[in-house]
Amino acid sequence: MSQQDAPKIEFPCAYPLKIVGRTAPDFKMLVLDVVERHAPGVDHSTVSIQESSNGRFQSVRVTITATGEPQIMALFEALKATGRVQVVI
Repeated sequence: MSQQDAPKIEFPCAYPLKIVGRTAPDFKMLVLDVVERHAPGVDHSTVSIQESSNGRFQSVRVTITATGEPQIMALFEALKATGRVQVVI
């Protein structure tokens, strides 16, 4: 599929994220603090956290209301800049 054929996202929209990092007691709170700065109003009751089978990593799943690609890119950069986020999907 070429770049032109990629599906277009219509904003605003519900945008699910999976944020993975090393297991730590404060990882979920760190992630949510960054997410809230870029996408205020996250419904915390829908946030879930899951540990990897070996317990070394955690994934935080959260859905934001995305307003545009610049917001999403800034959020991804801010999460990576923490130094604790391994992957954002």
